[in-house]
Amino acid sequence: MATPTTTEAAAATGAPLTDAIRVAVPESGFRQDLRATGIVWRRELIRFRTDRLRAVTSLIQPFLFLFILGTGLGSLAGRGLPAGINFRTFIYPGVVAMGVLFTAIFSAGSIVWDREFGFLREMLVAPVNRGAIVLGKCLGGATVATFQGIIVLALAGLAGVPYNPVLIITLIGELLLLSFTLTAFGVMMAARIKQFQAFMALTQMLVLPLFFLSGALYPLNGLPAWLTVLTRIDPLTYIVAPMRRAVFSHLNISPAALHALAPGVTWGGWVVPVGLSLGIVALMGAVMVIIAIAEFNKTE
Repeated sequence: MATPTTTEAAAATGAPLTDAIRVAVPESGFRQDLRATGIVWRRELIRFRTDRLRAVTSLIQPFLFLFILGTGLGSLAGRGLPAGINFRTFIYPGVVAMGVLFTAIFSAGSIVWDREFGFLREMLVAPVNRGAIVLGKCLGGATVATFQGIIVLALAGLAGVPYNPVLIITLIGELLLLSFTLTAFGVMMAARIKQFQAFMALTQMLVLPLFFLSGALYPLNGLPAWLTVLTRIDPLTYIVAPMRRAVFSHLNISPAALHALAPGVTWGGWVVPVGLSLGIVALMGAVMVIIAIAEFNKTE
């Protein structure tokens, strides 16, 4: 004997069809949000792993700055450096930060790409907190960018930087913090942009000023007042300075040379401690994540 279908059973009992057909929707909660964050994070890793061209092209600029620009300007800018320190060593922390900068911000561009193809709408209608999606994007982009930075760290010996375990671990931790903050910055911008071309134009306009104002290619002391103000509002400054301090503290140079080459960030003559400098970057990243979440809660 055939088993009656749900529709036939509802008709036989006189119950409304809407009462007979129910859709199982998983309840939202912390575990579901955590799982959504992990899924988005893994998706970013998978996309990066399958896009080898992206991984290669994102390393071209750090290589050019370190070996072409560093060597070319070394004969001119390196005259004032202490013996045994070349210009490549000086710009190495900034070049490592550059490898993270482009990858982290451009990772957020996938949001605009997903919006154009409709995939973002499918994620936003999922029964999870939209903040979990934003956090997964930020963590995924930060992981990918940190991995790119580690590749540049492998070139430390060619720049005259020792492979000291404490130094490498310190730089990786600072890169992870920088990667998260920059990815959050990119996600915040991408939250309301609807065309990928517009996102690329905006990031190209912002990325290079962020890099050049960070002191990656020159010391932060002795600058004109207007340039000093611009460098102090650049979040990249508060990572490049501690990274350069960590690098030069592991080199065999005098305290006077250390102070001249890695003076740190100063506010009106007061040297900002490394912990406070990193805390500023972390605070910027947290604020940008909150803004990005608020923007995603407003979107379609």
